[in-house]
Amino acid sequence: MQAHVSIILPVHNAEPWLDECLRSVLQQDFEGTMELSVFNDASKDKSGAIIEKWRVKLEDSGVHVIIGGHDSPSPRGVGYAKNQAVAQSSGSYLCFLDSIIGCRVRRDPPNSTERYTRWINQLTPEQLLTQGVPEDLLFFYEHLRKGGGVIRVDQSLLLYRHHPQAATHCVLETTIWTHRVRFLEEQALPRWAAFTIWNAGKQGRRLYRSLTAGSQRKVVAFCDVDENKIRKGFYCHEDSQERPKPRIPILHFRAARPPFVICVKLDLTGGAFEDNLRSLHLQEGQDFLHFS
Repeated sequence: MQAHVSIILPVHNAEPWLDECLRSVLQQDFEGTMELSVFNDASKDKSGAIIEKWRVKLEDSGVHVIIGGHDSPSPRGVGYAKNQAVAQSSGSYLCFLDSIIGCRVRRDPPNSTERYTRWINQLTPEQLLTQGVPEDLLFFYEHLRKGGGVIRVDQSLLLYRHHPQAATHCVLETTIWTHRVRFLEEQALPRWAAFTIWNAGKQGRRLYRSLTAGSQRKVVAFCDVDENKIRKGFYCHEDSQERPKPRIPILHFRAARPPFVICVKLDLTGGAFEDNLRSLHLQEGQDFLHFS
């Protein structure tokens, strides 16, 4: 019988955490039909034996278990493992057990990445689209491109582990940045004839330099609160092939006009930035977007 929900679990050398992970599947209170689709991506530890041990317990409780994998010398990556687990599943809905999209999380260890965890747990449903940066970035973007939506579940549903071997650490920051810029240009900037970049510092200038020439021409100003930057008066894009080289004004944020692309990290200024933003009475998604 086809399962209603397929739980997708990619595994690579997960021995220290796998018992607790699979126990969480056993303890689910979902009342529909459920299957667990596991793909073991060349684990060299005891992950395979642990999966087989839990297969019996799960199937005795009514959870069908599908196990795939390979024993090549090297893993083929979390994306490959997820895709294989999806391909062998049969559910109408997919539940990625390693995903952090759309719910509150608990961190393990509890004090790891405190600011990041606080940011995740404070996102509103609307901010999932304007601020959300899921770890499964390409999947998330493709979902939105195909007309999919997102829903915020305001409960702590996930224990999000932070450890040095996590696959997240293998992704280059420049790769994530490039995908985020392209998605910004594809989905948000076409509806704006002009916009201001909020941050005349390193990140704001980096965003400007990363934009295509057409998007750069839409930037009417940078804005900031730093008097030294404002006093300088402009940012000159020295690497531009245009002549004369573009000189973008730098304004105080109260003198700038929306819409804004904000390149300021949240929760770093004791609330000063957030107070400044609220004072302008802007509507998120319409008057400003976060890119930080």
